[in-house]
Amino acid sequence: MPLKYGLEQHREYLDMIERVSVRWVDMMRGDTEFYSAAYWDLLTRLWRAGRPVRKTDAHGFIMGIRSAHTAGKYLETAIREGMVSECENPDDGRSKLVSLSPDMRRRLDAFFDIAADEVRRTARRLEEKDHAVPAGVATGNGRWER
Repeated sequence: MPLKYGLEQHREYLDMIERVSVRWVDMMRGDTEFYSAAYWDLLTRLWRAGRPVRKTDAHGFIMGIRSAHTAGKYLETAIREGMVSECENPDDGRSKLVSLSPDMRRRLDAFFDIAADEVRRTARRLEEKDHAVPAGVATGNGRWER
């Protein structure tokens, strides 16, 4: 299958991911323990839910971890660090509910603004590179030869 984008576009994408990753660590106040797909999955899915969810359901938010026990360790750390709040389930006394702490929700909201701005800047750079055609490299339609 022929590639849709070239080396420059791929590098621009990787550069964007790196800049966003740095901002994630910044949001975590420099604690690289939380620079992990497990915490990304857990926190962003709790953010998407926008409401408390059963604690056992939150274990399933972490895609790369199949063990409920291991997923529970990540969730317990997030609770202990104040990123996630835990409360009794008023509908089922046998279960607990978890949600993002108000502080973590604010931090994620700010992070998503920064990340969305970065996506827009990167899209503009990709568009500029797509239209900046050096002599002898362009096809008949003025586009990069891929």
